[in-house]
Parts: sequence; structure tokens; C-alpha cells
Amino acid sequence: MSDCIFCKIIEGDIPSRKVYEDNDIVAILDVSQVTKGHTLVISKKHVRNILEYDDDLAAAVFSKIPRIARSVRQFDPECKGLNLLMNNEEIASQSVFHGHVHLLPRYESDKDGFGLKWETHSDDYTDGELDTIQESIQAELTKEENK
Repeated sequence: MSDCIFCKIIEGDIPSRKVYEDNDIVAILDVSQVTKGHTLVISKKHVRNILEYDDDLAAAVFSKIPRIARSVRQFDPECKGLNLLMNNEEIASQSVFHGHVHLLPRYESDKDGFGLKWETHSDDYTDGELDTIQESIQAELTKEENK
């Protein structure tokens, strides 16, 4: 797409700090560097996000993430772990609408500038409501499998 920043990076029209590239993906240092070593794994095929991935694209992209993640984790001995994050749609904080996965190295949890807010709501749903949610998701999966 002509106005997509990641497509322009893939085409070489915008410079980037590539750490990996093959026929399916490019991995670059994120310009924001939320944490030191923050890397983006970007599909070379322009799709909006995970909701547009087909099985082949998912296999091509996600099969490479573990190796890249290990390298991102190991480049700095101070790194203690790594978050894998994919934002899908604006409500989920997606700001570039081209499928990509964030690899966020973690250092000192209270000092590295990254955090997640995670509230549980297990008491908010009855068993019947959870059964309905489960059955609805299963029905959608069946529809996907029959496409």
C-alpha cells in the first residue's frame, strides 16, 4: 500500500534498522524503543492485523518468531525476559495497520518503562454465561474451518 509506513520500509523507501529479513518477514528495531532492543516482526504481505492472516501467512510469520525472540532476549545479559505483543485494531492500541508483532525485552520490572494492566473478571460471569461464551467461540471456529 502506498501510504503504509511498513510497506515503505519493506520496499526500502524508508530506512530502518533490520535485524532479520527473508521472503516472508522483516524484523526491525522499533524507532520508539519502549525497552532496549524492542523489535518488530513485520509480515511482508500487507494485511491489516491477525484478523486478516490466513493459515499460510500465520505459519510463515509465527514460525520465525521464536528464533528472533531468543536473539532479542540474549543480546543483552541484563535482559531477564521478553513480552510478545500484537495489537489488533485501534481499541487494542494498534497504530500502524499492517500486521506486526512486538518483541519487548524486559529488564527491571519497575524500571524498564513497560507495563501491562491486567484485571481479572472471573467473578463477573456465571457458569451459564461462560458456557454460552465457550459455545459461541466454538461455533465461530467451526464456521472458520468450513470456509
